[in-house]
Amino acid sequence: MDFEGKKLVVIGGASGMGLKVAEDVIAEGGSAVIVGRPGQKLDDAVASLSRSGSAWSIAADLADRNQVVEAHKQLSEDHPDATLLVNSAGFFKPKPFLDYEVADYDAYHDLNRATFFLTQTIVRGMVTGGQGGAIVNVGSMWAHQALAVTPSSAYSMAKAGLHALTHNLAIELASEGIRVNAVAPAVTRTPLFEKVFPADQLDGAMEQLSGLHPLGRVGTPQDVAAAIVFLLSSASSWTTGAILNVDGGVMAGRN
Repeated sequence: MDFEGKKLVVIGGASGMGLKVAEDVIAEGGSAVIVGRPGQKLDDAVASLSRSGSAWSIAADLADRNQVVEAHKQLSEDHPDATLLVNSAGFFKPKPFLDYEVADYDAYHDLNRATFFLTQTIVRGMVTGGQGGAIVNVGSMWAHQALAVTPSSAYSMAKAGLHALTHNLAIELASEGIRVNAVAPAVTRTPLFEKVFPADQLDGAMEQLSGLHPLGRVGTPQDVAAAIVFLLSSASSWTTGAILNVDGGVMAGRN
């Protein structure tokens, strides 16, 4: 797929599927801006990407409103020419509904707020540039259905909101030539899940969860990134407002 001369912004792209998308876009002639938490992981990701093409970092903890404001400023001043956006920032902390505290809920709400307004900043540049664009939001299977083994009411609520944003922006921005789609992964072995299970239990947990999927395995960052790259590309030029299940068949039926 040809991304020659196109600039991608990945919110939450220092690892996992977001980083893989950036790698694929750069490999096809594009460039990438990675927005992620300050730290070595972000620095290493951009250094790795820079060996293949042009890449920049914007360090921002999306839970910190001041850092998000600074990210807005950097994006609008330094990268108004971006025509591709992937919203892949997220975290997953299963917890029973009755155990939630306000801080747990606010963490998801803060992330959605940052995603909303950072997307607005990028879209302003797309509209001003007049070249159209493509946005892919990373939603979740959990926004469609629940798993008893991973009680995730607040996470699911947040991701359902992201799906709704996808539909709304697809309609609002169609006249500007901006397509907006989402992917809804099932269990995918990314750093997000590595934080859910202790290291000595991760392999066993992934093996157990593989059994839920009709295709017999959990997903990989590459599985989801391939779908995202397709939705960013001209190959999907007549697709907008779609929520693409990338889930090993779970939404069709579980084993």
